[in-house]
Amino acid sequence: MIDLYSFQTSAFAFVIAFVAAGLFTILFKLIYQWATPYNERTLIRDGNIAAAITLGAALIGYVLPLSSALANTFSIVEFAAWALLAGVIQIVVFTIVRRFVMPDFSDRIVRGELAAAIYMASISIVVGVLNAACMTV
Repeated sequence: MIDLYSFQTSAFAFVIAFVAAGLFTILFKLIYQWATPYNERTLIRDGNIAAAITLGAALIGYVLPLSSALANTFSIVEFAAWALLAGVIQIVVFTIVRRFVMPDFSDRIVRGELAAAIYMASISIVVGVLNAACMTV
């Protein structure tokens, strides 16, 4: 038999965590799009697969540590701190790659070059996995 009180308490905690994670993800997406020198929204609407891959992987790279933070923190404040750190790390790595490793990255994405998109996608996901793993220590 189910303990209704425990279920309600757990369900409430789930809803709070899910909403907080969703809001942080939306905020990250908006900040990430602001940090890129091209307009993902327009590029994606115009069918630019490279822009979609890059943005999608950045979101995956962000949500991986976000999920780790959810699993390993005990307060919403602690979760928020980890969420902020995860977002900063993703954007800093993106900026480093774009400026120093592949200076023509933005132009390549605008042209729809998949090689550049897959390279950045890989970096975003790798950073997210490492970030998530470090949050469990």
